[in-house]
Amino acid sequence: MSKTVSLNETITFGGNNPFVLIAGPCVIESEALIMETAKQLKEITSKLGIPFIFKASYDKANRSSIHSFRGPGIEEGLDILQKVKERFDVPVTSDIHEPSQAERVAEVLDIIQIPAFLCRQTDLLVAAAKTGKVVNVKKGQFLAPWDMKNVVHKLKESENENILLTERGSTFGYNNLVVDMRSLLEMRGLGAPVVFDATHSVQIPGGNGTSTGGKSEYVPYLSRAAAAVGVDAIFMEVHPNPEEAKSDGPNMVKLDELEEVLKPIIEIDRLIKQQS
Repeated sequence: MSKTVSLNETITFGGNNPFVLIAGPCVIESEALIMETAKQLKEITSKLGIPFIFKASYDKANRSSIHSFRGPGIEEGLDILQKVKERFDVPVTSDIHEPSQAERVAEVLDIIQIPAFLCRQTDLLVAAAKTGKVVNVKKGQFLAPWDMKNVVHKLKESENENILLTERGSTFGYNNLVVDMRSLLEMRGLGAPVVFDATHSVQIPGGNGTSTGGKSEYVPYLSRAAAAVGVDAIFMEVHPNPEEAKSDGPNMVKLDELEEVLKPIIEIDRLIKQQS
């Protein structure tokens, strides 16, 4: 059983609590798309009884190409995420890339996400920790899961125990990722609830030359496997039309298919947690 981290009165990660869904488009493409997607996600998760946190990035600072769409930027992006919070009564999360962003995003975000490529950046981790917010750190594709102990130590030394650790696949040769499900157990052993990032785990980094490819058809299978191992949250990037998405389209789940993807995950999660 993992340590618990409470986000609010209704959402707690870890222990024998049901998995939390963190979901939304990869990047904020427009206010209209974000609002419609958040509305449908809230309806789906309410129907299925899944705790839900909305995710979308205001800036994608690590795109493959300098010409790739990055998002509206921090101010407009946070304004849109604040509207999501107020209109749909859901917590929100997004990723930061620079220490200077931490205090500003903490005014809106409920969880501050640290991108995998930046998971060892001490100044970034310390700045996020000092906000007092829950900090979700994605394990670098280049790290062994047990190496995340140093990340956890940096956050705790900065007086923040509200830590989530996310598995998002490991680099396996060129343009390929694999998922070692043992990583979930290894990172849970570091004293933090664990999240499985189902959509980034099926990426083909740089696989399309100037953009990332992906194999979204594997998302349901890897998600079920993670639930069977035991996981505290599932992270999925979801879009109404992934083929038209401005970032990460090839690995995102289509919004109108999400409910059917989630149903078996719910059952597996319930069974595993009943047994434990």
